[in-house]
Amino acid sequence: MRKGEEEAFRILEEKTVKGEKYLWFHAASLGEFEQGRPLIEEIHKHYPKYKILQTFFSPSGYEVRKNYKGADIVCYLPIDTPRNARRFIELTHPYMAFFIKYEFWQNYLNELYKHHIPTYSVSSIFRKDQIFFKWYGKEYSKVLHTFTHLFVQNNESVSLLHQLGVDQTSIAGDTRFDRVIEICRQAKELPLVEKFKGDSFTFIAGSSWAPDEDVFIPFLNSHTELKFIIAPHVIDESHIKEIMGKVTRKTIRYTQATKETIADADCLIIDCFGLLSSIYRYGEIAYVGGGFGVGIHNVLEAAVYGMPVIFGPNNRRFREAQGLLACDGGFEIHGSKDFNDLMNRLLNDRAYLKEAGKLADEYVRENAGALNKIMRTISNKL
Repeated sequence: MRKGEEEAFRILEEKTVKGEKYLWFHAASLGEFEQGRPLIEEIHKHYPKYKILQTFFSPSGYEVRKNYKGADIVCYLPIDTPRNARRFIELTHPYMAFFIKYEFWQNYLNELYKHHIPTYSVSSIFRKDQIFFKWYGKEYSKVLHTFTHLFVQNNESVSLLHQLGVDQTSIAGDTRFDRVIEICRQAKELPLVEKFKGDSFTFIAGSSWAPDEDVFIPFLNSHTELKFIIAPHVIDESHIKEIMGKVTRKTIRYTQATKETIADADCLIIDCFGLLSSIYRYGEIAYVGGGFGVGIHNVLEAAVYGMPVIFGPNNRRFREAQGLLACDGGFEIHGSKDFNDLMNRLLNDRAYLKEAGKLADEYVRENAGALNKIMRTISNKL
């Protein structure tokens, strides 16, 4: 990340074309980028005259999307200092700026405001425990007034912002719902995964960590009627070998599989990036990891395919997980016993399984539409 930040100005100086109008999108990481991506592609489709500048804070976003064809320039965002902010704005002259979800870089936002550049917060969400709403965060909260408009996810966010005198807000919802629906429409066909699945009932674990794997692998080892796919969050060699050591059934790695060898395997380990959102289409039950650690990963990528989604207890801060729990399309487990009991019920009561999947799908579809709301507001400035 440090190296990338140092190279950012060199990239900008080489690639910025004087006289072009750039729309600047900033995302902390890959998840936030996926929230902003529907807006990038919608603008590009209807307003192709604009160039897209995409910046990242984290390597997990930049390294995966540095070759994203939807952007004309992709680089890290140089560290937020007054000098860097001035240099960045003077070099790129953005026509508009979009900060996704939790991105509030004070010096950059102040510089954009000073230059009268329309600036938007997209899919942001606010809670009373954030610094803006603490007595010691009063000075920092002024940064919220630099936004031309904040497209927030819920009523609570509007109410909290109103207490600070920030009224340029509207409830648009979360663009991730629009994004996963689009991903579902464009899902890749994966012949090797299709061959692996065959006619078998398939369980898919996405973005799993070791504590997640300790919960579901023992059950899957003992249920030979199921096949299972594990797409771990970390795909370094040591973690892949750790997983293979826990699985007692016939296992194959995706990068080493052929059509001849994959059909006989019981467990498929995805040891590469970029496939998970398409792999979910081949499952009947999904497990999304992270809930026994820092927090769950993207549950919507699985739910959009109309199957129940299981996850660990650290999900309170994730509105989409709470939504799935509320509609009975998602299930929280606290350990192996919970997981085993739930799996036995889903496997033994197929009507219950089908209804849970249907509710998960409906939850995603009913919450889509943020993209259209945002476009209606900004289109008069494009």
